[in-house]
Amino acid sequence: MNRYVAALLLVTFLACKEKPENNLTAQDIVDKSIAVSGGGLYADHNTSFVFRDRTYLSDFVEGKKVLKRTFQLDSVTITDVKNGNDFERFLNDSLVAVPDTMAVKYANSVNSVHYFSRLPYGLNDAAVNKELLGEESIVGETFYKVKVTFDQNGGGDDYDDTYVYWFDKETFKPEYLAYGFHVNGGGQRFRKAYNERYVNGIRFVDYENYKPKKEGSDILDIGKLFSSGELELLSKIELTDITVEKD
Repeated sequence: MNRYVAALLLVTFLACKEKPENNLTAQDIVDKSIAVSGGGLYADHNTSFVFRDRTYLSDFVEGKKVLKRTFQLDSVTITDVKNGNDFERFLNDSLVAVPDTMAVKYANSVNSVHYFSRLPYGLNDAAVNKELLGEESIVGETFYKVKVTFDQNGGGDDYDDTYVYWFDKETFKPEYLAYGFHVNGGGQRFRKAYNERYVNGIRFVDYENYKPKKEGSDILDIGKLFSSGELELLSKIELTDITVEKD
């Protein structure tokens, strides 16, 4: 009888111990992912990196995050600056006027590169809505699958885009992501992370960038399409010369 009771207590203890992990929410998963990818370091460290011959910098000015991009065009140094909802362009340190339509385009481009480089940090922004879709196997490995949408207020010009993230069940790191977009005719992209490295405590990865071979698929099915070889490689997204410094 004592052995039976002891065994029952052990099973109950183990079940209780495992229960929190089995009842994880999308928010729990994202919080764990951010913690293992850099946590609070995102909020008080400046970063810079090179992507496709352009240098991207993020730093704090008067307590606000400012995103920058600099590149050369012939003998001119172009610097784009996104500060909140404001955008400015400088040619060799001289501020130039930019039509509103182009300013929006440039600002979105700067923001997009910075956003992807800092994932999963941005997934706790106020306009983000997260939904745990369960688990899904990709190429024989099972991941937590989380759908992300955005509120119109604060969600940017592409607020109606849908994102999907696949988080490793052991490390909680985002290993795959996908999104459906509507600009320029719309489409879907699927990204596989590789070349993980930590620079002063913050995780950075490169990506293989894929698209479906056939149009019209549901973005929620794109993981299955990758596993079955129905995506084609478009490009590689590689960050170089990464620096991370405390503000």
